[in-house]
Amino acid sequence: MFKKLFAPIDLTKGKIYKVILLFAIPIFLSYIFQQIYTLTDAIIVGQNLSANEVNGVNDVGSLTFIVLQFAYGCSAGFSVISSSKKGQNDNDGVRKSFLVQTILGFIISIILTILAIIFIDPLLSLVGLTSSHGGATYENAKTYLFIIFLGTIFQVFYNQICSLLRSIGDSLTPLLFLIGSTILNIILDLFCIVILKWGVAGAAIATVFAQFISAILCYIYTFIKYPYLRFKKEDFKINFKFYFEHLKLGLPLAFQFSILGIGLITMQSTIVKFDTTISGIVIDNGPSQLAYGAINKLQTFLMCPLNALGTAMLSFVGQNKGAKDIKRIKKGIDQALIIMFIIYIIVFIISMLLLIDDTFLKMFYSSSSINEKAAYLGKNSLLSVMPFFFLVGTLFILRGSIQGVEKPLFPFLAGIFELIARTSMCYFGPYIFTNEISTSLDLYSNIYPYIATCLADPFAWFMALIPLFIGYFLYVYRPYLHYKKEKLDLEDRKTALERK
Repeated sequence: MFKKLFAPIDLTKGKIYKVILLFAIPIFLSYIFQQIYTLTDAIIVGQNLSANEVNGVNDVGSLTFIVLQFAYGCSAGFSVISSSKKGQNDNDGVRKSFLVQTILGFIISIILTILAIIFIDPLLSLVGLTSSHGGATYENAKTYLFIIFLGTIFQVFYNQICSLLRSIGDSLTPLLFLIGSTILNIILDLFCIVILKWGVAGAAIATVFAQFISAILCYIYTFIKYPYLRFKKEDFKINFKFYFEHLKLGLPLAFQFSILGIGLITMQSTIVKFDTTISGIVIDNGPSQLAYGAINKLQTFLMCPLNALGTAMLSFVGQNKGAKDIKRIKKGIDQALIIMFIIYIIVFIISMLLLIDDTFLKMFYSSSSINEKAAYLGKNSLLSVMPFFFLVGTLFILRGSIQGVEKPLFPFLAGIFELIARTSMCYFGPYIFTNEISTSLDLYSNIYPYIATCLADPFAWFMALIPLFIGYFLYVYRPYLHYKKEKLDLEDRKTALERK
């Protein structure tokens, strides 16, 4: 029983909805703990540090996203190769893919770390924080960001090993190590922030160290649990074509995820403008930043089950692509969309319940940091965005599925569409309702500029679905119709022979 629980799931066999759910549940729990991992910093920082320190951490969320998601996109794209090899029952191919992913992951993490640290000030300026105008918020943001960027390699390797394990049908192992890492992170957060009084630096150090431990232990366990994944001497012979195949799938998804980060930076910089004086000074305890910081974290948390479905579909479609079963791929996407809509209804109800007594703010901030305007802005933002949450669920499923059939162009185009839509809405949407965005704007009597900024997310999700639906039609639905036609023709010929 215990051995069966830890056995990888063969995604090419069994009832489709059942297999997807069994595989997706550990991924969902992993994402939940990943959010707890992140939210722990936010809650402990929010309850123990000043509003400037809280805003310093909140304001750089999109910046860490743009760097780390590039690496995550590479890992997800690379894993399509190992998924396909697993669907073909080619264990040697899986192992060689694992080595290529490890080498490329190391190179990418080093490059990302160097570039991120060199350009840390220009990155901060993208969200409206500079040394001359950002004040204490700028200093706290820079400290936190610098330490997080130094730990990029640990985040890269953890995501890489998780993607590899999921590609072979093991979604439980990443969950178990993430739970351990989350517990360690909570302990270290309390120790570094509450006891040692290290402030935002303590939060960053705790996060980086916990990721380091998790990545190392996960690699060791993988080599013990799966002997066929242990590298052999002959695997180190460079096959440039095989490396190129990985990069061809990994880089488009990496750029797509980073492009999403640019869009989020645009949103963050627009939000900061609502807390900026006409002279360019970012005010302390800015209500717009507090509201957006809480809503952004809450929505990311609520996306976990939808995101998990999308990640599960990447491995599901990848394995069945290797097994050349287009019928199972088509049915899998259909059933995943049904599951997604049920989850959307549940998530929507939860979000509405969190509006009661400003619970969505109290989850992240101490009562002294919360003000009436932040609560007002947060409520209106949540009420405006949550009805459209099914769009992001559909986006996750189609993006993972199209990537799984090895057509990375369409997810990449989806990222471009999403960036253009989100950026356009941020730059032009608020100005439909006001001539100037600053603290002089009365957001009680004219909430619409702020709402227009928040609605950039649903608009971006909708636009991103356009190329994904085209990719779905060309590489899933049309081949499925061709398969059905061939099957009917075969049955007709068989019937005709029987009559003769």
